[in-house]
Amino acid sequence: MNVLLTCAGRRNYLVHYFREALAGRGHVFAADVDGDAAALQEADHSFAVPPVAAPQYVDALVAICQRHSVRLLLSLSDQELPILARQRSRFADIGTLAVISSPRVVDLCADKWASVGFLRQCGMAAPATFLCLAEAKQALRAGEVQFPLVIKPRWGAASIGISYAEDEDELESAYHLLGRRLPRTSLAQACAADPDRCMLVQERVDGREHGIDVINDLSGGYVTTLVRRKLAMRAGETDHAVTAESEELQAVGRTIGQQLGHVGLLDCDVFVGEKGCVVLEMNPRFGGGYPFSHVAGANIPACLIAWASGEQPDPGWLSVRPNVTASKCDRLVVSRDDIDKSVARSDAPVQ
Repeated sequence: MNVLLTCAGRRNYLVHYFREALAGRGHVFAADVDGDAAALQEADHSFAVPPVAAPQYVDALVAICQRHSVRLLLSLSDQELPILARQRSRFADIGTLAVISSPRVVDLCADKWASVGFLRQCGMAAPATFLCLAEAKQALRAGEVQFPLVIKPRWGAASIGISYAEDEDELESAYHLLGRRLPRTSLAQACAADPDRCMLVQERVDGREHGIDVINDLSGGYVTTLVRRKLAMRAGETDHAVTAESEELQAVGRTIGQQLGHVGLLDCDVFVGEKGCVVLEMNPRFGGGYPFSHVAGANIPACLIAWASGEQPDPGWLSVRPNVTASKCDRLVVSRDDIDKSVARSDAPVQ
C-alpha cells in the first residue's frame, strides 16, 4: 500500500499522517517540481518531477507509480487536478488508484462562477457574483450589493490576485490591474479558457469564517463533515483554528457531498452570519485546514487506506473532538542529497 503525494510542497504533515496510517504496510512517496520542497525531505522516497504543465508530466508520474508499486496517488494542487482527473484510467491500468474526482467535479470547483451556480441549484447561499465590471456597477446602482467588493480570478488558487475595493474608483483600478497581471501569474493557462470573462466581482461576505472537510468514500458516496472555525489566516491558508460542532454546517456538507459526488476530501470555506451559511469556495483535495481536524481525532488518511483495501474505516476516524484549538508554526527542514531528479529532465526516458 504505497502512497504518492504529488505537488507535495510544504505538506510535511500529510507525509507523517499517511506514514502513521500505513503502520509499516507501505511507504509514503512525495513528488514536486522543486527538489528542495519541504515535504520531499521527509518522505520515504522523493522525486523532483517536470512542471505540471510539461507534456511529460503525467508520463513521469505513471513511471514512478509503476516502478514503485504505488497503490494510492493524491494530488495537493488545484492546478494539477484538471490534468490528473482526465488521466485516471492510465493510473488504474497499472494498479494505482488516483484519489481524484471526475473532470466534471474538478472543473466545477475550479471555476468559481460555476461553483456559485451549483450552490444555488442545491438551494444554498453563495455570494452575489458578477462576470464583468459593468454588471457589478449596475448591481451597485440598483442597491443589490454594496461596498466593499472583492475582485478575484474566476479560476483562482492560493488567494492569488485577490483584492478589495471600498469605492468605485478602487473597483475600477483593481479590476483593470488584475486583468493586466493575470497573464503573468500561474493562473494564466486556466484563465485562457475564457479570457474575456476570467475575473469576478463578488460581494464581501460578513460572518464567522469556517472550514469544513466534506468526506466522501472512493465511490463518491457521502460519509461525514468535519467542522472548524477559522481564527487566523496566512497566505490564503488556515493558520489558527478551533474544531466545532454545528448541525447547520453538517447539513451544508451533507448536501454538497451528496449533490457533488466528489471522491475523498473536499475542503470548503463557509461564512456563518446574518445570511445563514454562505459557501465561498470548494476545493476537491486535502486543504491547509485539514490538520486541525486531524489533531482533534479525525484520520482521513487511514480512511482512504482502508477503503482502498476493501475495509471499513474505524468510525472514530470520521469525527473530531470539539473545542480543540491549534496553530501552525514554521520549522526548518534540511534538504537531502538523495532526491531522485532523473524524471525531472525533459530528455529522461520514461520506463
